Amino acid sequence: MKEFFLSLNDAVHSLIWGPAMLCLLLGIGVYYTLRTGFFQLRFWKTIWRCTIGGLLRKKVPSQAKGQVSSFQAAATSLAGCIGTGNIVGVATALSSGGPGALFWMWVSSFFGMILKYAEILLGVHFKKKNAEGQIVGGPMYYLSVGLRQKWLGGIFAFSCILASFGIGNMTQVNSITQSFSDMGNAGRLLIGVLVATLVGLVVWGGISRIAKISAITVPFFAFFYLAGTILILVFRANEIPHAFTSIFTDAFRFESAGGGILGYLTMNAVRFGFSRGVFSNEAGMGSASIAHAAADSSNEVEEGMWGIFEVFFDTLLMCTITGLVILTTGVLETGLDGAQLTAAAFSSVFGSSFSGYFLTISISMFAFATLIGWYYYGESCVKYLFLHRPNMLLWYRCLYLGCTVLGAVMKLQVVWKISDTFNGFMVLPNLIGLIFLSGIVVRKTKEYECLYKKNKKVLK
Repeated sequence: MKEFFLSLNDAVHSLIWGPAMLCLLLGIGVYYTLRTGFFQLRFWKTIWRCTIGGLLRKKVPSQAKGQVSSFQAAATSLAGCIGTGNIVGVATALSSGGPGALFWMWVSSFFGMILKYAEILLGVHFKKKNAEGQIVGGPMYYLSVGLRQKWLGGIFAFSCILASFGIGNMTQVNSITQSFSDMGNAGRLLIGVLVATLVGLVVWGGISRIAKISAITVPFFAFFYLAGTILILVFRANEIPHAFTSIFTDAFRFESAGGGILGYLTMNAVRFGFSRGVFSNEAGMGSASIAHAAADSSNEVEEGMWGIFEVFFDTLLMCTITGLVILTTGVLETGLDGAQLTAAAFSSVFGSSFSGYFLTISISMFAFATLIGWYYYGESCVKYLFLHRPNMLLWYRCLYLGCTVLGAVMKLQVVWKISDTFNGFMVLPNLIGLIFLSGIVVRKTKEYECLYKKNKKVLK
């Protein structure tokens, strides 16, 4: 029975995350890019001014109960997607697809920017106030209200809840315990209890506390990791031009001797580059719109701009720097994969002792951020599905924290595969919504652009 279930999951996983899904994601991204006239490129200065640049110019207004600022919403969204994938996922893409995979991660992120922008715009446009007086939104709402397909919203919400236990929880805490490789089961259990306690202290305060903690911790976690990677690139600065050369040449290796083999490797670069890019920034999954719907902003377009920034920061910055560290240190040819490959890159410059501590701290911080970010996604979907049964939220919280402890001591190869499948079940209904609600996104974008042209300074 177990073998049949695993075989069925493998078949469904291959179907959902096969070339057809990646082409669909890319195709919708290209479609939105053309319909909006390359909005993510033409309006880059405005995007900067309305996101991070805006924080430097004005104070963030106080929020009503259940609401958060746009920056706090972005931090919560980044908490969900900035995780071990930025360390392990990039290494997997490079070892499986070669240096060219990094180029295709850039391509996927460019079109992923407009996908995440569209998701957030729709999430804000169709947000509503629930029975508790909180502002809520996300794919489950724009699918059920905007598209008038409640069953699609239900599939998304149910899949998101299940995915929150796997990708958002058990796999993350397992990454923390795996980084402490010399600890036995007793030590792993202790770490699991400690992490669950810390997560519980944060999530029991709802979106307001999650957003406030994320706004403090996510920038710190990210810059801590960036400081170490940039330092390596300073030491290996003379190798950076060669790394970029290998990225671009490897991305288009269709010709030369052994064309069949090289063509296969090139297709691997495309496949792994696209898939790792999607998994890293979560563009197309719709999860970010859940966080941004709770923001106090009423301007759908400017709130959507945070999605463009998030993809830029997560993939074009964080993942690129990790990839360059691996390429400039020459460890790609060692045959290692995942965290071991990244660890080898750091060890070649800092030594095994320091790099071990650095990566352990980085993985633990990123995983913790993902734990609290994905909890909010799951909580929002529980509230959507069980609107008239508030006790279900308490059960979800207890189960989520219990899975945190369980994930610390389990071997999670199976959980990874099953969670990936439920991620796919999140993507499918969300993409249907993006296709059939594209007219709203395009119209709102054009209205904003007309306003921008009439008044060069939209921000007051």
